[in-house]
Amino acid sequence: MRYHHGNSVCISSQAGCRMGCRFCASTIGGLTRSLLPSEMLDQIYQIQKISGERVSNVVVMGTGEPLDNYENLLRFLQLLTDEHGLHISQRNVTVSTCGIVGKIRALADEKLQITLALSLHASNQEKRRQLMPVANKYELSDVLDACRYYFRQTGRRITFEYSLVGGVNDTDQDAKELAGLLAGLNCHVNLIPVNPIRERDYVQPNRGVVLAFQKKLEQYGINATIRREMGRDIAGACGQLRKSFIETKNV
Repeated sequence: MRYHHGNSVCISSQAGCRMGCRFCASTIGGLTRSLLPSEMLDQIYQIQKISGERVSNVVVMGTGEPLDNYENLLRFLQLLTDEHGLHISQRNVTVSTCGIVGKIRALADEKLQITLALSLHASNQEKRRQLMPVANKYELSDVLDACRYYFRQTGRRITFEYSLVGGVNDTDQDAKELAGLLAGLNCHVNLIPVNPIRERDYVQPNRGVVLAFQKKLEQYGINATIRREMGRDIAGACGQLRKSFIETKNV
């Protein structure tokens, strides 16, 4: 499990990750294994036990790529939303992906009422390749077509996650290009100032740049919010807590 905030939790689908996103600690060390449905579900039960609160919103966006663990993810979603289990509404569940096209389309065909969140992080294919090796396999146009298909099958608005990296993808031109890329899509953009990790040299833009990027998107008609930072003081971004635990354990 990654964090607990109010009645919302962010959970992991794998131990480690093989997707290789440059700014994410989850990928350092690669994939150890995929989690079973019971292990994914247990994260929520443990959070409820520790906090004394009922979880009502779940985001599968912690360590790992959920669609790389597709069958276990589907079973987890069934258990999570079943009336005889936690009975959390599908509309209160978000699944994140870096863009595995075939699995996005397969998930769309399940016609669940969960939210799909795409880790986009760039406004064109070239920059996306620099940040996300998965882009060497999937063209951005194909990824966005799969997102459109998901919306047609489910009627659910797509969320696009966009990590702002200082001097890399945070310019006015990036914002303009991103707005053009998403024009006509029923979507929301979640802007995330990148959480620096010591193994990479990526840095956060300053607050003014982040606000200007959001304003530029809104001027182009794209709904955008800035994610409130949580856990930076304890290195709590994707994979960081797990990585620090492993390093401490191996000392």
